[in-house]
Amino acid sequence: MKNVAIAGATGAVGQELLVLLSERNFPIKSLKLLASARSAGKTIKFKGEDIVVQELRHDSFEGVDLVLSSAGGSISKEYMPSAVKAGAVVVDNTSYYRMNPDVPLVVPEINPLDIKKHKGIIANPNCSTIIMLLPLFPLYKAFGIERVHATTYQAASGAGAKAMEELRLESVALAEGKTFERTVIPHQYAFNLFPHNSSYNDGGKTATPTGYCEEEWKMIAETHKIFGDNNLRVNATCVRVPILRAHSEALNIRLSKKTSVAEIYDVLRNAPGVEILEDPSKNRWPMPIDASGKDPVLAGRVRVDQSQENAFDMWVVGDQIRKGAALNAIQIAELL
Repeated sequence: MKNVAIAGATGAVGQELLVLLSERNFPIKSLKLLASARSAGKTIKFKGEDIVVQELRHDSFEGVDLVLSSAGGSISKEYMPSAVKAGAVVVDNTSYYRMNPDVPLVVPEINPLDIKKHKGIIANPNCSTIIMLLPLFPLYKAFGIERVHATTYQAASGAGAKAMEELRLESVALAEGKTFERTVIPHQYAFNLFPHNSSYNDGGKTATPTGYCEEEWKMIAETHKIFGDNNLRVNATCVRVPILRAHSEALNIRLSKKTSVAEIYDVLRNAPGVEILEDPSKNRWPMPIDASGKDPVLAGRVRVDQSQENAFDMWVVGDQIRKGAALNAIQIAELL
């Protein structure tokens, strides 16, 4: 039984962590819910008990064994070292520690043994990376991969609970012919789509290559770290679409060994955390509504790329809040 704290307990991922801790019967001795000062004093029900949310402070971690952190990168930077000093292990769901060479970046179905290398903090990868790599890794092991390009179709859930609510309200307002003043998403979101709104490098001095947004670079750099293969060629184009929950991705994969569509399906059917969902006779493939609230990454529509040798296309969909965030973090905690 563990003393557990959730940092960012009132956010979309924090709320999903609570659901999954209950569903998976995680061995909790005590549970501490931490958030910003404005959320302190609220009560959240967990397994029939009302738990009062406390303000996140540097002294919040006394006696805590495990911290599940999803409060934002700047918050993790400031407070998670205090958690480690207090003796806790942190599973951090923000981007701050992911590329730190001293912090393991883990997808349990891919590189679980990296958890043993932790020095107090384990990083949870970006949601789009997790959804791409879960079906990609078994193909990488079976056939080798020379190159992959991902085009993502990312839901509002990736921008948090406020963005999801803003999309709901804006959709209603525009459908009724009313104007709407948005505060979270920079462009009209309802009935529209746009390249991902993460930081864009226009030639400034950042780790992200010029012309790419941060979300795209995360998928590239994190794949190299998780696979332990810097020679794998990865590219991405990330797009925000007006979907409440669950990201979709179109993957174009060039394999090292010759294979067939049938053999790829055989590998995917046995891949942990992946399910095939499709009915070609009805032109039916995985959709965000199929994955919302579900654990597996759904895959389908595998076909030969007619433009180049030994290349294939695949369509995948995964719940950004669950496997893309909260579920992956709890799986790491279970392995710990």
